[in-house]
Amino acid sequence: MPITLNCPFCSKKIVAKDELGGKWAKCPACGNKVMIPSPKDKDELKLSPVDEKFEAHEEELMKETFKLTERILHETGIYEQPEPHPSTTKISDEELTNRIIKYLKEMAKGDLDGAQKTAEVIYPFRQRAKKILKLISDDNIPKPRLADIPKQVLAGFVKNLHTRLS
Repeated sequence: MPITLNCPFCSKKIVAKDELGGKWAKCPACGNKVMIPSPKDKDELKLSPVDEKFEAHEEELMKETFKLTERILHETGIYEQPEPHPSTTKISDEELTNRIIKYLKEMAKGDLDGAQKTAEVIYPFRQRAKKILKLISDDNIPKPRLADIPKQVLAGFVKNLHTRLS
């Protein structure tokens, strides 16, 4: 009986032979590497449920660490307003889209250092960023702010960022 799964990148349905269970394969739709799960007849690992209390405590500790670091940097006089650590913030799709557009514009201007800093903010949200890049490349997101970048150049920057996120 074949193994059926959905690609975690593009959500397309994939059907694989049983002998591919437990191996990596490329998604025929998007080309990303996907782990094919073992067939259902093999023993499954029993996992513990996520400890929500521990997760919340860990998140609070990360926020406190970030605030203390910020305070120490401010007190020593070497303070620059840092980007929030990804684990201490949630970012909306709109804000992530704005960051991606900022990255593309910086690349077009030749501001490689600025583009690198912007890319570092995008990296923690790889999966969502890839979906937004696909929408941009499919012209599903209106991009009047990107109208000054030639289409082929823009396509190259989008492809480059997508590759960096993989």
